[in-house]
Amino acid sequence: MHIIVVGCGRVGSGLAMQLSEEGHSVVVIDKNRDAFRRLARFDGRVLHGSGFDRDILSKAEASGADALAAVTRGDNTNILCARIARDNYNVTNVVARIYDPQRASIYMKLGIPTVASALWTAQQVKRYILPTDDGVNWTDGSSTLHLVERVVPDHLAGKPLSTFMLGTDVRPVGLLRGGLGRVDIDGLFAQEDDVLQFMVTTSGLASLETFLRGGHS
Repeated sequence: MHIIVVGCGRVGSGLAMQLSEEGHSVVVIDKNRDAFRRLARFDGRVLHGSGFDRDILSKAEASGADALAAVTRGDNTNILCARIARDNYNVTNVVARIYDPQRASIYMKLGIPTVASALWTAQQVKRYILPTDDGVNWTDGSSTLHLVERVVPDHLAGKPLSTFMLGTDVRPVGLLRGGLGRVDIDGLFAQEDDVLQFMVTTSGLASLETFLRGGHS
């Protein structure tokens, strides 16, 4: 995938290096040239400039990008970068870092996934820009029970969370919504851009992925 990361601070640089190591095509944009020194292990490209500058975005090949993460220190900059990427370049997966959690819900209504700064990590960014990532977050000592996190796909938005319980092998146990996590999920309905946590057996992993893709579990 071709991914643009706007902002090369702690999170942005960590995300860029991780994505690069996984084999993705990555372009990092930052207004501070010194910030690129953080990229110790990186095979992608860097561009000095603003993430909402059309010339910079053109050089970053935004028109062909699969995802963009705006992780600068400014809420307004991040949301502007994300909206331009989505609306002008048709980038499918975008996410914006937001320091003010009270504003995050407003931006979510605009269709821009946001995460409050206090909960922001490089791994959380990946949940949004790589929603098909099939990674496992934790496995028990017997390697038969796993904790995984998945972004709710659009076709399952509006479904009761009980729909995501697949027999005895897949059970939703937590939810991240609007930057806040919760485990009291009984009776809730899934929303776009929710992140669900599941406890699954080894065989349940395949069932969950098939279900999320729209197939039969």
